[in-house]
Amino acid sequence: MTQTKKPEGTLSLQTIAMPADTNWSGDIFGGWIVSQMDLAGAIHAERFSQGRCATIAINQMSFLVPVKIGDVISCYTKILKVGNTSIQIQIEVWDSHDESRPAKQVTAGIFTFVAVDANGRKRQIVEALKAKVCDKTAP
Repeated sequence: MTQTKKPEGTLSLQTIAMPADTNWSGDIFGGWIVSQMDLAGAIHAERFSQGRCATIAINQMSFLVPVKIGDVISCYTKILKVGNTSIQIQIEVWDSHDESRPAKQVTAGIFTFVAVDANGRKRQIVEALKAKVCDKTAP
């Protein structure tokens, strides 16, 4: 079966799965993958909102295939919704080990971030930035 789906969104993070990231079965810990997704989402949320953000929710996530040592994972992010203080981002993880085989999707999830100020309190997202999402011109 050939996978025809392609990654959606902006490439926000790439990294290599290392031996220290494995579980007792030799696969990469799911928690390590989730942490990479969180980093990728935070990068996109903070660039978009022009300031600090914090993760407040993760939902609709499932793992599709295992990741092995040496696999290069790529995290793609796409803004789904922007509220007054929050940003909902779809994050897909793809395994692109090498060019000899096609990339395969590892997992996907919906992460919600809240924009915060220097004191950790919620802050408003500028209206002009919200308009970019509606116009589909957001990064």
